[in-house]
Amino acid sequence: MTYLTILSGSAGRLVISLVYFLIVANTLTLGEFGLFATASASGLILSRLLAFGFVSPVYRVATVKPRLLGAYLAGFAGLACLSVPVILLAAAGVYAALFADRLALLPFALIIGAEIVGWRLVEVVAIVNNGLRRFREAALLVIVGSSLRTLAAILFYLYGHASLAIWAWAYLAATLATALLALAFFLPKLRWRLAHRLYPRRMADALYASAAEIVFYVQAELDKLLVLALAGERTAGLYAIAMRVVDLTAMPVRSFNQMLVQKIMQERGLGGGLGRRALIEFGIALISVAGLAAIILLLKPFPGALGRNVSEAAYLFLPMLLVPAFRNLVEYHAELLYARELTGSRIALLCAVTALKAALVSWVMTRFSAGDAWALWLNAVFGLVYILSAAVTYRLLATAPRTAPSIARPAGR
Repeated sequence: MTYLTILSGSAGRLVISLVYFLIVANTLTLGEFGLFATASASGLILSRLLAFGFVSPVYRVATVKPRLLGAYLAGFAGLACLSVPVILLAAAGVYAALFADRLALLPFALIIGAEIVGWRLVEVVAIVNNGLRRFREAALLVIVGSSLRTLAAILFYLYGHASLAIWAWAYLAATLATALLALAFFLPKLRWRLAHRLYPRRMADALYASAAEIVFYVQAELDKLLVLALAGERTAGLYAIAMRVVDLTAMPVRSFNQMLVQKIMQERGLGGGLGRRALIEFGIALISVAGLAAIILLLKPFPGALGRNVSEAAYLFLPMLLVPAFRNLVEYHAELLYARELTGSRIALLCAVTALKAALVSWVMTRFSAGDAWALWLNAVFGLVYILSAAVTYRLLATAPRTAPSIARPAGR
């Protein structure tokens, strides 16, 4: 029943997110969509700095000691304020490095603010609800947030003056409205109080979790930033559309990952041996490829079904057919290491994966960005990343000691 609740939330969000994506991707130009996607990816990475990762202790307390939740939420709020200067400094560095000559500062700031102040707070409230086992409320909140973004996209389309500067305002408004609804109606009623003695001993866990999250999202989003830097706005737009379609295939996989992580933590390992692990990987790969294949088959008789810009990028989907499988399996490996509390090894592996992917994507884009061959080469890029991830993950799991049951985290964004 819990899995069905989580899966229904993912299914609802999948449909709504698809509508939202199609409207935005086809209303903006390819170059503007590329800039929006990369700015949003930057905000997603920077949002992990909010409160220096103290969301991890908040979730653990919500799960095992909910009576202390008010004190930990107060600590999160205080640390969030303290982290703002660090986030601003990091955002300034990202803007100077990637966006200064491509995107005005105000739209960039609005998009970054939407991710850091708006959507990250929504995620925190959803995480708290998951910790309290209020899975229905957490799923509903995410659907509400996706629905408000979709409504903003519809109004943006109907406005008739499409530009990234206008969309940035609409995006910020929808995201902040979701955050306000989350705080007003989805956050449990608690008495917030600062308890300074509780926080110092939890900061190591928070900083470790923050580092792991940042490395994970850098690994997931860095390729978009590299494509923008090496190949320009239009190719970044095509790449962002293709990868967004690929990302949609991951939603049912993430629901499975969440339940599997909880099972591993309860049973202190993943039983069944090599055969079971291979079967799970095959299932994830099959579902991932089938999702992209279904979209390709839809577009075959109806090439304009997903809109002008998406149709312009649709020729990339077939050459990239194996990318969803490799990408989702790397994410699955990261969840396995988290479940076995191999956080340090997880960070090290993600750093290695990030470095390999950055080198390979840079090589492909510097040699093939003028044509379309880069799409086919992405199968090799993500395939090599998968081989590294699988080899290290299963070696670590084979040598890891059995640990006491821990606390599962909610699924990713």
